[in-house]
Amino acid sequence: MKDTIKLKDFLDFTYLSNLSFAPDEEHGVFVGSKCVEKDNSYQMKLYLTDGDTVRQLTSHGKEQLYLWDDNETVLFANMRDEEDRKAVENGEERTCFYRISIHGGEAVKAFTIPLQVTSIKKAADGEYVFCADFHLEYSRMYQMNADEKEKILQEKKDMQDYEVLDELPFYGNGMGYTNKKRNSLFLYHEHDDEILRISEETCNVYDVELSDNHEIVYYTGESYACKPINKEGVYSYYRNTGEHREILPAGQWSIGKILPWKDNIMMLASEQKRYGLNENGMFYQLDPNSGVVELFASYEDAVGSSVGSDCRYGGGKSICLYKDTVYFITTLFNRSSVYALHSDGSITPVYDREGSVDVIALAKDRLYFAGMQDMRLQELYSYDMHGKSCRQLTGFNEEFYAEKDIRPCVPCNFTQDGMELYGWVLEPKGFDPKKTYPAILDIHGGPKTVYGEVYYHEMQVWANQGYFVFFMNPRGGDGRGNSFADIRGKYGTIDYEDLMKFTDEVLKKYPAIDTARVGVTGGSYGGFMTNWIIGHTDRFKAAASQRSISNWISFAHTSDIGEMFGADQQGADTWKNVDKLWWHSPLKYANQCTTPTLFIHSDEDFRCPYSEGMQMYSALCEHGVATRLCMFKGENHELSRSGKPRHRVKRLKEITTWMDTYLKD
Repeated sequence: MKDTIKLKDFLDFTYLSNLSFAPDEEHGVFVGSKCVEKDNSYQMKLYLTDGDTVRQLTSHGKEQLYLWDDNETVLFANMRDEEDRKAVENGEERTCFYRISIHGGEAVKAFTIPLQVTSIKKAADGEYVFCADFHLEYSRMYQMNADEKEKILQEKKDMQDYEVLDELPFYGNGMGYTNKKRNSLFLYHEHDDEILRISEETCNVYDVELSDNHEIVYYTGESYACKPINKEGVYSYYRNTGEHREILPAGQWSIGKILPWKDNIMMLASEQKRYGLNENGMFYQLDPNSGVVELFASYEDAVGSSVGSDCRYGGGKSICLYKDTVYFITTLFNRSSVYALHSDGSITPVYDREGSVDVIALAKDRLYFAGMQDMRLQELYSYDMHGKSCRQLTGFNEEFYAEKDIRPCVPCNFTQDGMELYGWVLEPKGFDPKKTYPAILDIHGGPKTVYGEVYYHEMQVWANQGYFVFFMNPRGGDGRGNSFADIRGKYGTIDYEDLMKFTDEVLKKYPAIDTARVGVTGGSYGGFMTNWIIGHTDRFKAAASQRSISNWISFAHTSDIGEMFGADQQGADTWKNVDKLWWHSPLKYANQCTTPTLFIHSDEDFRCPYSEGMQMYSALCEHGVATRLCMFKGENHELSRSGKPRHRVKRLKEITTWMDTYLKD
């Protein structure tokens, strides 16, 4: 019999991200990350592959931002010198880059950019295009003499104890206060140690790409003084002449990605006129000379993977151009796959199976990806697009697979309103149909995400501790086109009905589940739904609401996306039909709650602010319901996925202990 999965096992997992290949396609690099409980941090190292074997390239443990400098050299950001670290601690902005040969040897310091670099691309030998987190008042130090710089540093220190707000949104989840901050685009000349601004100072830059000959820098962004409308424009900058052009003005399109393609620009975009903010983008062709936009390929499904898991760290490319074909990750039903957009506008599958593809890169006519396949954690795979064969290249977590009892996903599908809906059950370790067991319903976030057949640590822990764990994809989720995902103005109605019907089906299928010992939990949208459930039924005997929404009125004015998201998803705002916002707010029904409920929140969660959890917690206290609120300091909306390791352990302990208290004999 295999060993029981322990709560802390995730501390030993390796997570893969940011995969890319050298220009000659002979070697690839990716980031491997692990938790370090002792330091309460993450260790990130670069790994090298030749397409067959994999070996570690760096060892310092803080290598995350990198690029290929040439076919045999990798350029990466790090703060290895004490002088640089002290300067940053003193308030200066700087990003130090090092070069390392793929054949071994020590990394050598290459150059320092006196700004906080967020992304970087090579334009030519000794010339780099980069984006930086730019504060409109404090980030000009790179242009100042010593006295001017010292004055700005003092002003910056004086501001540490308070914030001045004159923009909306004024903060962003995982970014802190964003007032007067922009993601700015620059050009850096290494030989002259010169920085040249490309984007307007008030422009927030999102996507950056280079033309085939690297002479033109294309980017998307929006300039604003007080409040953005989140509809980006497309711009070009000619490196050799310094000419700057507006190709497509901001204000009409929400643009997810641009890719220079032949003589045009492929644009993944939406006008958001049919399905609002969550509308999936389609493929458009943008003429860089005339600015004319034409539909190139209609596509109703999402580009990118929204298959949920708590076992990822870092990101990477989900769409890229390779040999006249655009390859992209797409979420389909309960999985994320890779499809190809061809030059004639046709779209065909490339790699399509259960599980998730998280990051892609292409080299030598092969698809390389980091993903979660066959209930495994993230590994690196190589897929032969001609021979249709897939090979696993890494085995970071092989010992875990071999020793631990990973519970399989047992399908439990059902029909609701004439539509087949998909769900799964994890049976408890050592399941005996003659015994009775407690169970936990786990609800995904989003709502525009999906559950699929991938490893989800919290669920595996509970199943290994004797729980049935069941989860599904209700209406409002991703993977089934725009119409299925569209629950604007319906939160707490058809989605709630789907979850309750699914619960009925699971209990019917498994008589071993003790109906008096069923709990419910979820985060973000799943937290909203947990709050909603406890105010509308007493069938669940324990609940754990995480990073939730409880009051759409307060959410609209405190969340970093509140102003747009609340009005879009509920079809109302504080001044137009406030009654509708209140009707969809779980807080309205908190006086009907009898379910013992734990609330998990983070004080820097600016997506679903801490005040949302406090309101529900206070209401339950007022009405004599057993409740507890656990607030994590210094964490944000991503606590369960990328929070500090010890906080992630504590969070899962809190939920597990709460469920054990009320659901186990």
